[in-house]
Amino acid sequence: MFRHDLRRVGRGRTEVIRIDRIWRVQAFRLASFLAACADADTRTVAKDPRYLPMAAQLCRAAASVPANIAEGYPRQSAKDRVRYYEYALGSTEETKTWYMSFRTTIAPDCLEERLALLRSITRLLLTMIRSSRPPRHAVPPGATS
Repeated sequence: MFRHDLRRVGRGRTEVIRIDRIWRVQAFRLASFLAACADADTRTVAKDPRYLPMAAQLCRAAASVPANIAEGYPRQSAKDRVRYYEYALGSTEETKTWYMSFRTTIAPDCLEERLALLRSITRLLLTMIRSSRPPRHAVPPGATS
């Protein structure tokens, strides 16, 4: 599906990282892969001074996605967890915007792969947000609590 092998994500990790629970989270693994891709994708274009600030922004936005997932994952409060997952969701949109700004400099098949990866991360984050929110107890109309 993706040009780069997803199995490479996390290779070379120390044993401490290998047993860290965050690596069990699919969204985190994909987002970490995305950050590595953004770094690789911008190496060539960043040599042109016109693109350097945009390349830096793309890398920062992409790195923010796994960072926010990792920060929210261990939170005890569902409200806190959702907040960080929503930050990660916002960073996926920012990353998508920056990738679109490079659409004339990045190969079309590479751009499609990155956008597909971002869609996958977005779907996973939306599911994580929904499942982390506490259930709402609806009060029927006319009922008093």
